[in-house]
Amino acid sequence: MSASAALPFHAGGPRVQIAGRHAIAVALDERADVRLLLVRADDQSEDTARLVQQAEARGARIWRGSAGDMRRMGRGPDAEVAVALLGPPPTATLPELLGRGGISWLLHRARYPSNVGFAVRTAEVSGADGVIVDAEFNHADRARIDHVSMGASRLLPVLFHHTESVLEQAAQRGMRCICIEDIGTRAPWEVDLRGPMLCLIGSEHDGLTKQLLAGCAAVVRIPMAGFVPSYNVQAAMAAIAVERLRQLAVPQAPV
Repeated sequence: MSASAALPFHAGGPRVQIAGRHAIAVALDERADVRLLLVRADDQSEDTARLVQQAEARGARIWRGSAGDMRRMGRGPDAEVAVALLGPPPTATLPELLGRGGISWLLHRARYPSNVGFAVRTAEVSGADGVIVDAEFNHADRARIDHVSMGASRLLPVLFHHTESVLEQAAQRGMRCICIEDIGTRAPWEVDLRGPMLCLIGSEHDGLTKQLLAGCAAVVRIPMAGFVPSYNVQAAMAAIAVERLRQLAVPQAPV
C-alpha cells in the first residue's frame, strides 16, 4: 500500500493524519512530508524505536504522549500505537503562511490567552493554514495558549503580528479578507468561503473598527437567537470554519 493510498480525504487543508507503524513507515520510505510522529511515552518496543529513529532521520518532530493523548489525537485502533502528521511545515514566516493558498485566521487584539488557545484548536481541526494573533502576550500567556489548544499549536503556524502589517501583505497577494462582526449583513452561507482568504475576527471586548470593516470584502454575521448578544471567539470561528468545509465539499457556490 502506498502512502498516498493511506491518506484520508481532508477537505479543509493540507494536513492529514496517518495511523499505525506500517503506514507511517511506508510514508517515510516514500519521502512523504512527515512532520510529526506521536507515540506513547511508555512504548519501549523495538518496532516503535525503529520508527522513531526513521522519523528523526527524516527531520520529523517526535511527540511522546500518554495513552490518553493517543486516544484523543488518533482515529481508529491503529492510532493507539503511532500517529503521524503529513503536510506543510508547522512553522512559517508570515509571507510563507499567506502564500499557502487556504484560509488563515487573524485575531485582532485578542485579550485572553485561553480564548486564543481554543481558537487555535478550532483552526487546526478545520484545516486552516495558520493563526495570526495581534496581542501583547508574554511567555506565560503563550504557554497558556499552547496548553489550552491541547497541542494544536504544535501542528500549524501560530504567529504574532500587528493587524495592519498582515492586512497589507494580504492585500499585496490579492487575498480576500472576510470579517466576522455582529453588524454584518450576510450569513456565512451567503459568502463564498473557498480559495485563499484571510478571516479577521475582533477582540472579545471591542470587536473590529469601522476602518477594518471597510477594508473587508464581506462582513459576516453569525446568526444568534438568544439573549446574550455575542458568541465566544472560537464559537464564531467554528461557524465559519464548518461552513467553509461544507462549501469545499460541494460544487455549488453560495447564492
